[in-house]
Amino acid sequence: MPDFSSRRERRLWIWALAVVVAIYATADLARTIADALRESGLLELTPTLFGGGMLLIGAMILVQGLRERSRGVEVGFALGVAAIAVIGLARGIAATERSHLIEYAVLALIIHEALVERKAHGRHVPIPAVLAIAATTAVGVVDECIQFFLPSRTFDWFDIGFDLLASVMAVGPSVAIRWVRRWLGRSRSS
Repeated sequence: MPDFSSRRERRLWIWALAVVVAIYATADLARTIADALRESGLLELTPTLFGGGMLLIGAMILVQGLRERSRGVEVGFALGVAAIAVIGLARGIAATERSHLIEYAVLALIIHEALVERKAHGRHVPIPAVLAIAATTAVGVVDECIQFFLPSRTFDWFDIGFDLLASVMAVGPSVAIRWVRRWLGRSRSS
């Protein structure tokens, strides 16, 4: 495994690639799927499915932030941050943009975790959170460029901004939880 620092990092990059492939593969199908859901009356289930997706993102944030044994104050802080992130991601968002939140938040969390894993094994990774957000946004830019060439889709700068927002709102809380854990650990040992 010369390119990966660990088997876990390799698995995380494979998952990230799978998410990217899914995003790109469905670029032309998004409108077709939305129209089929609308015609069948299943579009009303979208808020429930979206809520489930947002809960999964909240769980991912908690798992990433609280990988080790936690104390009560850390768990309370983590739950609060995850709740704020989920609410912030979900608030007032049009149904057509909700998939961006889930796709790009999940992708950002996976990439961030892969970079953190890489850094933990001694590889040079300057700022994993910033790199994860930049990489996720770059995936969004490529997605929009693909859509530019599809007759049923259009290039939209707003979507790129939305992808950036989703990645910041996913990675930011995970970083905040880890920072509080380190800060509490230092203050307890002093």
